Amino acid sequence: MNLIDVNRMFAEDVAETLRRGGFRALFAGGCVRDVLLGFTPSDYDVATDATPDQVKRLFKKTIEVGVSFGVVRVPGRGGANDVEIATFRGDGEYRDGRRPESVTFGTVEIDASRRDFTINGMYLDPATGEVLDLVGGRADLASKTLRAIGDPKARFEEDKLRLLRAARFAARLGFQIEPETRAAIGEMAGKVVVVAAERIAQELRKMLVHTSRAEGMNLAFELGLVEAIMPELIPMKGLFQGKPMQPAGDLWDHTLLVLEKLSEPTSFPLAFAALYHDAGKPRAKGLLDGKTTFFQHEKFGRAIVDRRCRALKLSNDERDRIDWLVEYHQYLGDPFHMRESTLKRMLAAPGIDELLALHRADALASTGDASHVDYLENYLRNEPSGPINPPPLLTGHDLARRGLVAGPHFKEILDQVRELQLERALIAKRDALEWIENQLQAGRWPDAQKRRETESRKTNQDK
Repeated sequence: MNLIDVNRMFAEDVAETLRRGGFRALFAGGCVRDVLLGFTPSDYDVATDATPDQVKRLFKKTIEVGVSFGVVRVPGRGGANDVEIATFRGDGEYRDGRRPESVTFGTVEIDASRRDFTINGMYLDPATGEVLDLVGGRADLASKTLRAIGDPKARFEEDKLRLLRAARFAARLGFQIEPETRAAIGEMAGKVVVVAAERIAQELRKMLVHTSRAEGMNLAFELGLVEAIMPELIPMKGLFQGKPMQPAGDLWDHTLLVLEKLSEPTSFPLAFAALYHDAGKPRAKGLLDGKTTFFQHEKFGRAIVDRRCRALKLSNDERDRIDWLVEYHQYLGDPFHMRESTLKRMLAAPGIDELLALHRADALASTGDASHVDYLENYLRNEPSGPINPPPLLTGHDLARRGLVAGPHFKEILDQVRELQLERALIAKRDALEWIENQLQAGRWPDAQKRRETESRKTNQDK
């Protein structure tokens, strides 16, 4: 039995337990939408008329994730995901545009009316297979329409993250946003900034890891959402590139094509870096001999994306990876003329697979020629010039044992030994030590020899 089957069976068991307790139990929300569209949900939510206290009495183990909002989680078992059980409810006033001040438990009709979009407002009885549609969701699924339930402005005022979710759902499903709903998003887009940065980041994460990432970001741009949450990307529009793959396209068009060309699966850091890889170009734009240049745009881009990562409160690991990808997104563009030591250092870096994926997408979106990436990937697979990241031949301890004085020159010595090792000029430890001796005799690193000279004089005096 596969994992998806386990998820549904466990959710059905949860619903059956509620029914045996005398309560109504229906699958609700996105899982119903996905089932009707022929997708296989990985998570199932259950809506019920049981209160949180009644739910907790029916199950041996529960997790309180939002009891005040009527939500209790039942931990999965046998490899199944957890199931969230929510009591039918109506929401009170949304004063902060994020969450209701209070909830009142009620009927399924009231519960449906408070949900975001009609396609997410349906219920399915797992015991009978009957679909309960009180908001016109099935018709909108059939016509591929994303429509807010009731008054769109009211729904978006309640939770302004729904503004961004609309773009993600429409792109992911290939739906058109109903005109009144779209107009409300465009009018209210600027209000999305009241949502916690972590919630915005999570929504962007869902959008960017999906194959519809380019469509989602472009729709978010058209609706004014990008301007609200990532304004530094706006100058890309109208900055024409003249790329062979898009001779009439601007920088935003190029960025969208890079997002589209990313291989699957794509991680969030890689997709986010692809979105920002050329963000420094508007600032770096210049003229040289009558031609437009973007010297050091990758440096500007790193600073720009770092600020956005911090504003979105991404983890340090994610931010470091994104910064690195943006800074080096064109570093390996001509590997055929790179020194072998430089190439090996780069190919040994953590995250090199994602960097090569970004190089490939950028190349395919620019010239259509990714032969340099083919070469690099072949190099990694076959290591034609020996190990890419062999253990260092020497350490600082080895230098100290030879009587050299520790100092800044230690790093210089070790770096040069490492470079020669990667160039295959030095193969063994004895080769490295011999090379250092020759360099010392030639007068290099005089400060490093002080201890040796002192110890030599002391030895002679003892004799």
